[in-house]
Formats: sequence, C-alpha cells, structure tokens
Amino acid sequence: MNRLMETLGCCLMAAVGAVALAPPVHAQGAYPQRPVTMVVPYPAGGSADILARTVGQKLAERLGQPVVVDNRAGAATAIGARFVAAAAADGYTLLMGTVSSQAINPAMNKVGYEPVKDFTPVAPLASIPFVLVAHPSFAARNVADVVAQAKTRPGELSYASAGLGTSNHLAGELLASAAGIKLLHVPYKGSAPALNDVVAGHVPLMFDLQATALPYVQSGKLNALAVTGRTRSALLPEVPTVIESGLAGYEVTAWFGVFAPAGLPKPVLDRLNAEITAVLRMPDMQKRLHELGAQPEEAVPDAFAAFARSEVGKWSVVVKNAGLAQ
Repeated sequence: MNRLMETLGCCLMAAVGAVALAPPVHAQGAYPQRPVTMVVPYPAGGSADILARTVGQKLAERLGQPVVVDNRAGAATAIGARFVAAAAADGYTLLMGTVSSQAINPAMNKVGYEPVKDFTPVAPLASIPFVLVAHPSFAARNVADVVAQAKTRPGELSYASAGLGTSNHLAGELLASAAGIKLLHVPYKGSAPALNDVVAGHVPLMFDLQATALPYVQSGKLNALAVTGRTRSALLPEVPTVIESGLAGYEVTAWFGVFAPAGLPKPVLDRLNAEITAVLRMPDMQKRLHELGAQPEEAVPDAFAAFARSEVGKWSVVVKNAGLAQ
C-alpha cells in the first residue's frame, strides 16, 4: 500500500509539474500578433483599392502590425468576397466590402456566399455620391424635367452606365421605380467610355461618381441635375439632392466598409471598429477622402450591420423589379 501511495504520489507530482510547465491554452496574446490581410475584390488602382491602401497604412500604425492589401478581382467582386467568407474568423482576413460585393452582386447572381450570414460587418469607411449629369443640349435642368420627359416618351429616354448591374445602372433603375417611369439603359464597358459618350452628346444622361463628373460640370460640358446622397455634396453645394427634387427616400452611394468572416470574436470586432474609426477621424485622412470625392462614415458595429442588411434588402427589390436576377 505504501509503495502504491508512493507511486501515485510521484505520478501526481509529475502531472502537476507538467501542467505547470505547459502554457495555458487560453493564454494568447492581444490581437493582432501577425500581419492582417485586407482583400480588395477589385483590380489595383480603383477607388476601393486606393481607399484600402490609404486606410490600411494608417490602420497598420495603430495595430502595430502590417496590413497587406490583396487584390482578388473577378466575377464582379464575388471571387474576393467568397475568399473572405471562407476564411477563419480571427481578424486576420478582412474584406474591403462595397455596395456591389455586399448587396448588388448577390442580388443579381449566384455568388457562392450569403452577404448577411457569411460576414461580420466591422466598420464603414466612406461613401461617394453619384451625380445625375446631362449633356447641355438635353432640355432637362432638374429631376422633375427628366421625369416629365420620360413620361411623354416611355422607354425612350436613355442613360449610360458602366455596365449591367453596376451602381450607376441601378441608380437609374431606382429612379425609374421611384418616379413610375421607364428609362432606356445603355451599358458600357466601364465608366470612362460611358461618360465620354455623354460628354459627346450621344447619350443624354448618366449617374456618375461626383469625383469624375466634377471637372465636366465645372467646365460646362455637363449639367449637374441632382446628387444622389442623403444630403448635398460639399463639392457641389448648389446642386439639390434627388430627395429634395421630390423623390422621398431616394439615396444611392458607392459605399465602402470593412467586413470579416462571420463569427468574429467581439473583442477583435470592437478593437478593429475603434481603430478604423480613429483612422477616419485623422485630419490627413479626411483631407485624402475629400480629394477622392468621398465622405467619411463611421458607426458602431451594430449600426453598420443594420445598414448593411438594409442595403441587401433595398437592392434585392430593385434588382427583382428590374428583372435582373439570374
């Protein structure tokens, strides 16, 4: 018995010693402990890419770890978004999400991910309103004129866009639905050729991002009829919103935000939201966003999640009513 007790005692002491020497499984360092990847579902050089690199640099300084931008373009944002949706929910893989990746593309196509249940909305970044521009030869000077002309010529009044299912295409579909009119959509392979044809007078109307439309408006080559944000633009303060023009609730912006895979731990979520918000409040960051024609946006995670859900619902209805769902 004594020998048995001695043997058990030795085993117990050895076990206690092993536990004492082993690191506790829960003792992990504070987030982050390694580089963070920001996936951009667009090619390099566009607005989303520029914003990701600008924010990423500042965010890296605050996190104390590099933020690496990874461009994964293709399938109208689905490739990059799908990659993030399938990643580990540990805060080391983030998505530069947009209205296209999180609302429009999933409403139109089978993208291989669910925009609500497969992501954790982390923080908004910025929004860029569109401007409804018209060639000077077009008689309309405001939204009411456009609606009136469209009602006299159902399905004949045309507007250009960067392509089927793009934000500026659906801005026109939303206007048509809200005003009870029919417009003729003329898709192009990108915003630049679309805008060029409007400037040339081949197509009378287009919803274009204010940053690219502004030089043409200032030079008199295009007339700005309305902006699509919920408030007037600081760059075009004299131009009314579509809401002011009589279509209550009309709002379309190219918005950008950071998303993580679903199930992101709350401490990591709160840390990222706080650091991103701090970055957006930096004077040099606000100056850079202004140069891009963007309005900085900030919200706590719950509020941003509610916004993202509302955008999914909104654009699903627009896509369905326009007969664009695949």
